[in-house]
Amino acid sequence: MTNKTFRTLDEQIDILRSKGLVIKDDEKTRQILFRENYFFISGYRHLFTIKGNKDIYLEGTTFEELYATFVFDRRIRNTFFKNILIVENNIKSIMSYQLSKKYGVKEKEYLEPSNFSSDIMQIRQVHDVLRKVKRQIRINGSKHTATYHYINNYGYIPLWILVKVLSFGIMSEFFDILKYEDKEEIAKPYGIDISTMAVYLALLSNFRNVCAHEDILYDHRTQRVIPDTIYHESLNIPKDLDEYIFGKNDLFSLVIILKQMLSKEEFNEMIDEINHEVELLDEKVDVVPLESILNRIGFPGNWYKIKELD
Repeated sequence: MTNKTFRTLDEQIDILRSKGLVIKDDEKTRQILFRENYFFISGYRHLFTIKGNKDIYLEGTTFEELYATFVFDRRIRNTFFKNILIVENNIKSIMSYQLSKKYGVKEKEYLEPSNFSSDIMQIRQVHDVLRKVKRQIRINGSKHTATYHYINNYGYIPLWILVKVLSFGIMSEFFDILKYEDKEEIAKPYGIDISTMAVYLALLSNFRNVCAHEDILYDHRTQRVIPDTIYHESLNIPKDLDEYIFGKNDLFSLVIILKQMLSKEEFNEMIDEINHEVELLDEKVDVVPLESILNRIGFPGNWYKIKELD
């Protein structure tokens, strides 16, 4: 395995040119590469490279088009992230309310193993998740102002306070180990069945991590898929071997999830923000048709119509 060597900004530009990328303004390109990182920007090259050769750009591809895609991804990532955080806060609020009402406000009450699934197949999972939750109390309890206040003044942390230091991933696992009737109470406000809710929370956690770590979002795919919905049918999303080709484990699946878990106003605002960024990208990219870009994202051509659906 050969070692990677340091490349100056001018050398990076030469490498891009050698791969067929059109550089119109060396100084501007140099500034962008210095500020944004050659590796991060190059991560978007796959949209613009020749099929079967990821190292050669389509004829006429400019650095401005490559960078516009980088900026587009950053902006929609920020849009999705802030809306995932809204859902995260809502879920934590609903879950802590329902469980506190039923099981009490002290950790030894609401974290009692008998409060969770008694399915023999989940016994190990129950203890693993509760161990993770208690570990978060030990590690972060004294670091967060609210949790520290309750520990110091009352000797316990109510669940509605504890959720502030629990990751969305742990909350997703926490939902999985709840009793059936508790899952129903938490899913009821969204009109979603509990098996679908479990999948939604897992995907939301996955996409949240991608956003939080500023990884490439626009063509991200998850391992799990969401169930078919009325939105797949209403938008006439095409199928391949009886499976919808968009909106299952791509970014449009996240749109479908948020359609059901945000308020109408929040969702419509998000869709308009994304549409604005799509239109800006379309203005700046010529070498790749908009339809191809949308397909790469997982958006059907009529994706914007989801805003009009109930």
